[in-house]
Amino acid sequence: MLKRRLLEMTWRDALFCHWPVDPAVVSETLPDRLSVGTHEGDAYLSVVAFVMDDIRPRGAPLGLSFPELNLRTYVEGADGPGVYFYNLDADDPIGVALARRLFALPYYRAEMNVSRPRSADRSETAGGPVRFTSRRTHPGVPHVRFDATYEPTGEAFVAEPGSLDAFLVENYRFYAQGNRLYRGEIDHKPWTLREATVDIRANTLFEANGFDRPDGEPIVHYAEPIEVGADRIRSVS
Repeated sequence: MLKRRLLEMTWRDALFCHWPVDPAVVSETLPDRLSVGTHEGDAYLSVVAFVMDDIRPRGAPLGLSFPELNLRTYVEGADGPGVYFYNLDADDPIGVALARRLFALPYYRAEMNVSRPRSADRSETAGGPVRFTSRRTHPGVPHVRFDATYEPTGEAFVAEPGSLDAFLVENYRFYAQGNRLYRGEIDHKPWTLREATVDIRANTLFEANGFDRPDGEPIVHYAEPIEVGADRIRSVS
């Protein structure tokens, strides 16, 4: 539970794609104060795509909305376990500029679109497949393209504590390297998950972050919309 909820928002249309990798692959990419987090001996690289909806200071009537796409892994740090972000691509020029100017965090400007097929009356079909596309437009950094269509299947569930599903999605602390190592805290109820199918037509996040593309098919989750609170970002002492 956060001591303060400076920001409130809703996350929706969330896609999680997780690839198991050798911990050594991750270890050499981490800052000195972080070590690899594993589950039953495996490290993971995860691509996460979602919409941050109605982001606003607590109590404010209106907020901003934009998609985000990131590549992350799982770590242990002095402030506790969490996820480590290699990149945070966002269709939000003001937020990207502030994050880079104030903290030099790995935020990058991108053009993104999130859509669903339309029905005969031209309205978007609720609960159907979601298409998420992203093209990085940030100058001077590796190009990134992502294009995927995903759809939830099966019954909704909440990850069991200690399970692989919980290790991959139930994370309430994040780390990112900027002009120093930073951490942030979030707060929300456990994710309501569904298994999902995904058709990934383009994904250059691994190459852009210096990784070989992992072998095999990912573990895929779709997450129902969730209310999220966030505290301010702090440097790791």
